Amino acid sequence: MSVSMLSTFVKPMHPEGRKFVAIFAAITPVLFLLWEPLGWVGVGLTVWVYYFFRDPERVVPTEDGIMVSPADGIVSLLEPAVPPMELGLGSEPMTRVSVFMSVFNCHVNRIPAAGRITTVAYHHGKFLNASLDKASEQNERNGITIELSDGRQYGVVQIAGLVARRIMCWSDEGSDMQRGERFGLIRFGSRLDIYLPSGAEPTVQIGQTMIAGETILARL
Repeated sequence: MSVSMLSTFVKPMHPEGRKFVAIFAAITPVLFLLWEPLGWVGVGLTVWVYYFFRDPERVVPTEDGIMVSPADGIVSLLEPAVPPMELGLGSEPMTRVSVFMSVFNCHVNRIPAAGRITTVAYHHGKFLNASLDKASEQNERNGITIELSDGRQYGVVQIAGLVARRIMCWSDEGSDMQRGERFGLIRFGSRLDIYLPSGAEPTVQIGQTMIAGETILARL
């Protein structure tokens, strides 16, 4: 197999996934001893966990005045909505774009537009299906507010889903972030809400497939 073909199937894995792959890999031989079909199920699950935690490099657009998708997945909502109060973005509706991530998507999250993180806020909640509109208000979530160089602010909210039980955000308040830079990860199915800054025009539509760090989400 050529190097190019190999790179198509073998992707870098985020360190967070190593322990899960190790657990499934260790259990698989035991499953083979118990019953061979169970062993093959273990093999499949080990490969799937590796695939879930893949962290491929992305080619971030260099065009000025754009925002990119923070997540792989499908645009599930595009509408005005009041952002969560913990983001400090006020009580007026902002344009919200929701990207739903299935268990087959890459779950590493990236910064939509360069700026400084002014707020990181975690909110405990439920674990409803992340594709539902009410998940934005009721589900467990972690939100960050980012200030652009011109003073405008926008929000990105990581929302836990039906099977997601761990939201990770490794960026802190005061951090200067670049467009497409990794800032977090959600384990096993979830959603991201992006609250666009004033004047931003979305360039996507409901049902569109998004690639984190590459698909242009909006123009500033």
